[in-house]
Amino acid sequence: MKKQIVTKNAPGAVGPYSQAIVVGNTLYVSGQIPLNPATGELVKEIGAAAQQVLENLQAILTEAGYSMADVVKTVVYLADIDNFTKVNEIYAKYFREPYPARSCVAVKDLPKGALLEIECIAAK
Repeated sequence: MKKQIVTKNAPGAVGPYSQAIVVGNTLYVSGQIPLNPATGELVKEIGAAAQQVLENLQAILTEAGYSMADVVKTVVYLADIDNFTKVNEIYAKYFREPYPARSCVAVKDLPKGALLEIECIAAK
């Protein structure tokens, strides 16, 4: 059975999807872009954008009763691969060893013109 996770501490879904779904002991978190949930504004500086995305992910994890330490896999989508180093720097502040498995890909465009998007899977 699956359970939908919803929190006002992260941006609401902008389409026909859930912020996250729990199945058994596994949480699947939809990709988060750097939208400030309080203002709806898109964060446009890459360092602040990466921080906002990770804060959004953390808010969803917390709502579901998980933490960043429970994350086992992330996928990072970058609109510009030249931002890889800066995003890595911010990303490293949110995760500890053993780090989650991760994929990172450069994409042509992201929703709302975002600079990055990150999705994750967490397990207990």
